[in-house]
Amino acid sequence: MSEWSAATLRPLVGDLRQVASVRRVVFDDGAERGVRALAFSTGGGLDFSVLADRSMDIGLLSWQGIPLSWQSPAGFVAPTLLDVDSEDGRGFNRGFSGFLVTCGLSHIRLPRNGEPQHGRLPFSPAAIKAYGESWQAATPFLHCEGEITQARYGGEALRLHRRIEAPIGGAAILIRDTVENVGTTDTKQPMLYHFNLGYPAIMTGSTVELDGRRLIGPIELPDAENGLVTARTWPASGPTAMCVLRSPGGLAVRFEFDTDALGHLQLWHDLRPGVGVLSIEPCTSGRPTDGSSPAEAVLRPGERRSYRVLVSIEGNAAATLPRPSQADTD
Repeated sequence: MSEWSAATLRPLVGDLRQVASVRRVVFDDGAERGVRALAFSTGGGLDFSVLADRSMDIGLLSWQGIPLSWQSPAGFVAPTLLDVDSEDGRGFNRGFSGFLVTCGLSHIRLPRNGEPQHGRLPFSPAAIKAYGESWQAATPFLHCEGEITQARYGGEALRLHRRIEAPIGGAAILIRDTVENVGTTDTKQPMLYHFNLGYPAIMTGSTVELDGRRLIGPIELPDAENGLVTARTWPASGPTAMCVLRSPGGLAVRFEFDTDALGHLQLWHDLRPGVGVLSIEPCTSGRPTDGSSPAEAVLRPGERRSYRVLVSIEGNAAATLPRPSQADTD
């Protein structure tokens, strides 16, 4: 019997949610006021928030009590305060923050032809379909489901169904997305998963590799001279690809994704003082040098396309942090 089973744990606690839970919460201050979220705590050291009012994306994420996700000074702005079409289509940058911002559903990358940067999916309110703890499963897990619709009269009509699972007692997040064309016209359908890591997940000495081949690093943090780079893409091979961020001290964050739908990996970082973000971005296409996107696969009316990304964490998060000096502890 699993040590994380309900039968094992129920005699030991007053409520199983003492061990692991998903709780609905609402942010209540500043520009974040009113943002609905689902707070996940796996019981195994992994805690994260799914932002229902921001496309079911992931905001804060911590491992063993140490924050790993990047956050901008804006925090997690309510969608009513954001306009992705503003500032010549670069309103995305007003809301960019958190561990995951999913980009699409009909455009990714720089503004083009009336489409804003990274599309219209980011920061869209979702309809929450389900959430909770599945203690009776062979491997107990936490879960949530939601739907976001991107539609325009006379234009595209795409619906994203997202399911997120996290094993109780574990250190992994499984994201399963299905995009359906619920409209009447053929529509291009790119996707880009903008995962954003910050200190101490990234620090001086951190590296990024794809299927065992180093692509970035060791980095310097901060890096005033070379910290900001243009995004680059690499094709992924095999049925699944594995991208790993490794940091001194043994911490590793792994991103596994199916290459039939997400055939490329894009990397970008801004390591300048006061910023400190490194982004790992499984995506549907390579990035041309002008920052646009090439022709994307089309979804016909009634067709669906599925995506899967598995994030897992291992290692001692505290080992990445500087040790306090004796003077600090006296």
